[in-house]
Amino acid sequence: MPAVTVDNILALPRIPENRGVGRKVLAVETAPSGFEGEGFPVRRALAAIKPEYLDPFIMMDQMGEVDYAPGEPKGTPWHPHRGFETVTYIIDGTFVHQDSHGGGGVITDGDTQWMTAGSGLLHIEAPPEWLVQQGGLFHGIQLWVNLPSKDKMLAPKYQDIGRAKVSLLSSHDGGALVRLIAGDVAGHAGPGATHTPITLLHASLSPGAQLTMPWRKDFNALVYVLSGKGSAGAEKAPVGTGQLAVFEGFGNRPGLSTDAETITVSAGPREGMEVVVLGGEPIGEPVAHYGPFVMNTHAELVQAFDDYKAGRLGVIPAEA
Repeated sequence: MPAVTVDNILALPRIPENRGVGRKVLAVETAPSGFEGEGFPVRRALAAIKPEYLDPFIMMDQMGEVDYAPGEPKGTPWHPHRGFETVTYIIDGTFVHQDSHGGGGVITDGDTQWMTAGSGLLHIEAPPEWLVQQGGLFHGIQLWVNLPSKDKMLAPKYQDIGRAKVSLLSSHDGGALVRLIAGDVAGHAGPGATHTPITLLHASLSPGAQLTMPWRKDFNALVYVLSGKGSAGAEKAPVGTGQLAVFEGFGNRPGLSTDAETITVSAGPREGMEVVVLGGEPIGEPVAHYGPFVMNTHAELVQAFDDYKAGRLGVIPAEA
């Protein structure tokens, strides 16, 4: 998993050792497997969790990890979106994005593309032609972040977050490398900006390492294991590849501690662990989700489909 690495992790800013109140793990669930787009394999990281524990997140797919033979790489056909944001983080490989509003670009090893679909657009994601011809490793995640009703019809826009922009941090003892994509951890801010407050990071833990981070009390907290085996929470709930740990937090436990809160993830003694850690401030609004549209009511979903069929979400560019 190349993403972003450093020669000397001890030279990075450190997350201070924190002995605040640790959140407990409510549940650990295994992500079901499936296929997306033209047939690339995914793990549906959030699919086994009740929506009330996920707000403001709608879904997250782990794309791959797959080593394609020549001619095998796949993407998605042109498709619409409205009412939310997509965050595509490529750990290994290359993806090309294009939309009907002139946005898009190439993302590779550690890059993130943050797309605010807002009022709606047409979108395509595909491997470049050279990757289709040669084959190669492909691995990443795509996260859907809901928008509050007041922002669902914003004009579409992109954030191109190259690997050089990601904030790199170390755990207090140098045992874990943290790539902070969005939000704040211990006073350090990631480059991603969202209309819905969230924190999103990718951490690499060495064998036996423990990562403890302060966490906003008004955020939920989720840890998804990309690879490896270890535990989550102070009580050491076992987690492994393809599993999601849901921590207690805002909206899913009565009352909130006034003490500093932390979340903890630990790698097993014999192998390292790669994890995505995310959390956000729940929006607390009704969600009407069907296919590529995330709205608040059924009537709004019907309108989104009508607008798509009428070409009001854009048209495929002639040069596509």
